[in-house]
Amino acid sequence: MTSTKEAGLPGRADARPFTLWREVLTAYAAPALMAGAAGFATGQSGLVLAAFTSIAGTSAVVAYLLGAWLRHGGRPRPWTTTLPRPVLTGLLAAATTAAAALLGWFAARWLPAHTAVPTGKWLDRLRLDLPISTALATTIVTLRWRAAIGRRRV
Repeated sequence: MTSTKEAGLPGRADARPFTLWREVLTAYAAPALMAGAAGFATGQSGLVLAAFTSIAGTSAVVAYLLGAWLRHGGRPRPWTTTLPRPVLTGLLAAATTAAAALLGWFAARWLPAHTAVPTGKWLDRLRLDLPISTALATTIVTLRWRAAIGRRRV
């Protein structure tokens, strides 16, 4: 029987540590490339533009904010390390997605009514782009962070 170190399974000693800048870069590049390619393939110029702005930008901002919050100066909060990984991920994803949905709704409705920002399809896209990007970024960053701290036991 092989050990987890030999089999290359999660928990191996040589696994990559949680590095915030790398997580943010990945959080921007992955959705930008995937949504951009889908928009290009289907001829949706709005999706191509949104891929590099509201979709990938939201994902990168959430990855940075959440990653910095989880690290908390190198000392994680006790409850983030004691809760089971799926529970922590679900709680954080639900909270950040709800906040992003409210922000998207607010931007789509309030901005055109109270500022010089013109109404457009891109504002309507925010109601969908922000929560989806936030949910994905939160889930991935939380799972990767917990996997990284699990190796070095806090």
